[in-house]
Amino acid sequence: MDKGTVHIYCGKGKGKTTAAIGQAIKAACEGRNVVIIEFLKAKEEDELGFLKRLEPEIKVFRFEKFQECFEDLPEEKKEEEILNMKNALNFARKVLVTEECDVLILDEVLGLIPHGIAGEAELRTILEARSGSTDLYMTGVYGAREIWDAVDEVTELVAHKSLPAPDKTAVDKENQ
Repeated sequence: MDKGTVHIYCGKGKGKTTAAIGQAIKAACEGRNVVIIEFLKAKEEDELGFLKRLEPEIKVFRFEKFQECFEDLPEEKKEEEILNMKNALNFARKVLVTEECDVLILDEVLGLIPHGIAGEAELRTILEARSGSTDLYMTGVYGAREIWDAVDEVTELVAHKSLPAPDKTAVDKENQ
C-alpha cells in the first residue's frame, strides 16, 4: 500500500482552507473517506452545514464549544477551549493510528503553535502517528517551519495585493 503524503498550506494569503477542502472533495469523488477537524475557527453554521451535507464521504468535526474566535474569548473560556483543542489533537492522532480515513485535514492546526496551545512536539507526534496511506493536510497562517523537514510538500500562500475592506456604512445603506 502506498504511503500517504503530508501537505502544509500556510501563509497570510487567502485560500488555505479552500485548497484543503478542494482536496477533500477530489478525494471524495475518488471514493475515498475524508475527515476534517477544524481548529481556531469561529463557528460558521453556514459553512459547517454545507460541509456536513457531504457526509458520509466527508466528515467534519469541531471540538471548540464557543461561537466566537479564540482570540476574542475571555481567559476562562480560552482555558476551556484549549482543553477542547487538545482533545481534537488526540482525536486526530487516533484517526491516523486506526486509519479511519483516507484523507485527514487539520484546518488551522498550525495556529496552535503561536497560541501556545500545542508545540512542535505535539505536531510531530501526529505526523508520526501516520502508519498507512492516509494523506494529511495541515493549514494555518503560521508557517510551522519547524516541522517542514517531516512533511512532503509545503504551499505558502502570499497575498501580493489585497482588496480594501468594504465600507460598512455603504453596505448598511444599500440594505435599507
